[in-house]
Amino acid sequence: MFQTIKNAIKTPDVRKKLLYTLLLIVIFRLGCYITVPGVNSVALGAALGASNGLTGLIDLISGGAFSRFSLFAMSISPYITASIVIQLLAMVIPALERLSKEEGEAGREKLNRYTKILTIVLALVEALGIYLSYRKSGIFVDESFKTGALVVLSLITGTSLLMWLGDQITNKGIGNGISVIIFVGIVSGLPSAILTIWNLMFTVTVFSTTGLITALGIVIGTLILVAAVVFVQQAERRVPVQYAKKVVGRKMYGGQNTHIPLKLAMAGVLPIIFASSFLTFPAMIISMFNPNIATQTGFLASLYKFSIATSSSGVPVGYTIANAIVYLILIVAFTFFYTFATFNPAEVSNNIKKNGGFIPGIRAGKPTTDYLSSIISKLTWFGGIYLSIIAIIPMLLRFTSIDIAFGGTSILIVVGVALEMVEQLESQLVMRHYKGFLE
Repeated sequence: MFQTIKNAIKTPDVRKKLLYTLLLIVIFRLGCYITVPGVNSVALGAALGASNGLTGLIDLISGGAFSRFSLFAMSISPYITASIVIQLLAMVIPALERLSKEEGEAGREKLNRYTKILTIVLALVEALGIYLSYRKSGIFVDESFKTGALVVLSLITGTSLLMWLGDQITNKGIGNGISVIIFVGIVSGLPSAILTIWNLMFTVTVFSTTGLITALGIVIGTLILVAAVVFVQQAERRVPVQYAKKVVGRKMYGGQNTHIPLKLAMAGVLPIIFASSFLTFPAMIISMFNPNIATQTGFLASLYKFSIATSSSGVPVGYTIANAIVYLILIVAFTFFYTFATFNPAEVSNNIKKNGGFIPGIRAGKPTTDYLSSIISKLTWFGGIYLSIIAIIPMLLRFTSIDIAFGGTSILIVVGVALEMVEQLESQLVMRHYKGFLE
């Protein structure tokens, strides 16, 4: 990896892309410290000092922008939600499915445009929800319509600017722009995590042996977790495929051996995001219409506490356990849903059959479909359990005195994006190597 980065810096074209990406990252980080107009900075710290289930994930991927109520407070969470919705609709609406599969680049551009339009709509809804939730908390200079409109418009503008920055990174920089923004937002919390570990070892000026052991345990556990994530992200199950020889005119085609690479965690981190959004959605809607619901009793108050139980302190243990069980079940369910939605065994089987191929020992047609379905089911069970273990780590830390936001989900996202960027760097270098060779 380090050799790849070194070679990239030496290559002029790739170096320009890296510097351009770095410039846009700096702009993103500067925007995280520009407070939205109409916000009372003095009252801001007390009102948003603690993250709960509704704001924790947003504050994590925005690099602390939400806790500062900056222009990028909502980060690109509306875009992520819009992308998920468009992907799901493409599975059930034939017109969108044709755009995603049959109409090539033009179809993908249309889907991207629909995604951006939906992003603005969702950003408007989320900005209104945030303003209504905190209107009575005293963080705004007043409760007038003018102030509310200014706050909502600023938040929507920030999300729109982040969408543009993401597109620029994707088109002119290195890596997927949206993923890079999420990556930078999460990594920006690393210094505070290091400071937390340091404070475990030193209380003011007094050295703590117990704190040292705890800190070493966290560091070793993190390294093991990173190694496990890298292993699973890179691992794949290769299904061998053979193509029969056929003669067309005077030429012979086929006769080659290849394989179908199936990732162990094909769904990536999306099931965790799906499950988290699904669970926190009721609390978001309830708090929009009743900002003081946390201090009340009744069915809606119980639903609110259940919705935020695993990511907010002060909630009864019973709610936390119930929420954790439902959360893990949802992760496994969404893993199966997303995997089988993106990989269709029947379609793959038909393509193999049309091209004169077969899996050794398996008949073409339905037996091949059943064989692939069986493999995918086993891999999906593994992927669902793997993601559940990753997601439950921050929940377990909540029952200790350790407060580190850099949890399993963060590591999963950071490692995935880092591997993707390194692979893209390698492909850029290989492309320029071949170009020089041909010249």
